[in-house]
Amino acid sequence: MTEIENAPIFPLRTILFPESRLPLRIFEPRYLDMVSQCMRENSEFGIILSRETNQPKMFETYNVGTMAKIVDWNQGNDGLLGLTTMGSQKFKLLTMTKQDDGLNIGQIERIDKEGEFKPTENFSYLISLLKAILDDINLYNDDEKKFDSASWVSFRFAEILPLKLEDKQKCLEIDDPIIRLNFLEPLIKMIRENSQQ
Repeated sequence: MTEIENAPIFPLRTILFPESRLPLRIFEPRYLDMVSQCMRENSEFGIILSRETNQPKMFETYNVGTMAKIVDWNQGNDGLLGLTTMGSQKFKLLTMTKQDDGLNIGQIERIDKEGEFKPTENFSYLISLLKAILDDINLYNDDEKKFDSASWVSFRFAEILPLKLEDKQKCLEIDDPIIRLNFLEPLIKMIRENSQQ
């Protein structure tokens, strides 16, 4: 049975994928406190996509996000705290409450990591494309690249492609990496065709 736990939740207008790095700049007291607690306890916090509701300036969140581990930090010249986070595991947000200091605490259920499926033969051209893109943008070290993992490949495409946030969120919510690659394939083709015009 999946364990339910409480975790601090950081709603953002961006998406963190498993095994992706996301730089953050922290200045609000509630998040500075959250970061210092996570660093002290070597614990994680949840990043989840927020969306505007019908009422202007009112936000709600999607219910699937990714747990973030702090892997590096620095103090900027502007006094802001710079963090590098790494996505670990997807989670489902069950309920959320707000502390007195404004920090959101979610009751969450971690989603099991996907199986290590190899990308099927029909996706081999996508692997070649991803290799070329990653060589070009130099985002991952060679020892971090897992081109034989459909999960890793599909999340990297979702991370780096200029997709609408809703499509990126859909990629996060899909639990099968082959289905995710099938969802991404026409979007990748469309982006390539537009860039060649």
